[in-house]
Amino acid sequence: MPSIYLSPSTQEWNPYVTGGTEEYYMNLVADAMEPYLRASGIAFTRNTPDMTAASSIRASNAGNYDLHVALHSNAAPDANAGNVRGAEVYYAPGSVYGKKAAEIIAKNLKAIYPLPDRVRALTTTSLGEVTKTKAPAVLIEFAYHDNVEDANWIKNNINAIARNVVLSLTEYFGLPFIAPGPVRQGTVSVGQGSLNIRSRPTTSSQVVAHAYNGNPITVYGRWKDWYSVNYNGVTGFANANYVKV
Repeated sequence: MPSIYLSPSTQEWNPYVTGGTEEYYMNLVADAMEPYLRASGIAFTRNTPDMTAASSIRASNAGNYDLHVALHSNAAPDANAGNVRGAEVYYAPGSVYGKKAAEIIAKNLKAIYPLPDRVRALTTTSLGEVTKTKAPAVLIEFAYHDNVEDANWIKNNINAIARNVVLSLTEYFGLPFIAPGPVRQGTVSVGQGSLNIRSRPTTSSQVVAHAYNGNPITVYGRWKDWYSVNYNGVTGFANANYVKV
């Protein structure tokens, strides 16, 4: 199953013009993303507010992730403070997968950002979270937090932003987008043998774990005949016909 390193901003010193900080609001977006990620079968590891960009990069590079996703908001230079709006999704030059992810995220952000013509996917050589990560990476600047309209857009659309980003990630990974429902506890129900936990909701996809009759299993969402599940710490998909909830 795909796995991401989720890296909301640790920049508590960047204030929003309407109150709060970049770190605070980007962690709210990450909080809201988590149920969508689980329901859609995307495993994740997340940084913590006491970390820095540098330590987040080190933690990401210590693992084996399919994508590094950094969440940020922007600010204009002092001479133009408060007068710039827009969303930018950055990736490293030469990163084929970073570019693919950035372009998908930018395309989908156009559907919810109030000025879609100002949403762009751009290369950068100066942002370490896309140039120094082992995994392909994107850094999303959702809007300008020194602009009142942009700051309010972020504050009033936390869940919509989170949903939109995870929708893009499912498109990038070739997974169905599954809206989260109530987290339910289930029980594996097979007459004999084991239930295959798969990386994707198809019988031809990789088996990532085996669950046995009577084993507990956590259910996050459903797509057709498949549940998105967590079994003993493994995120994946299980045939719903063999899980009692």
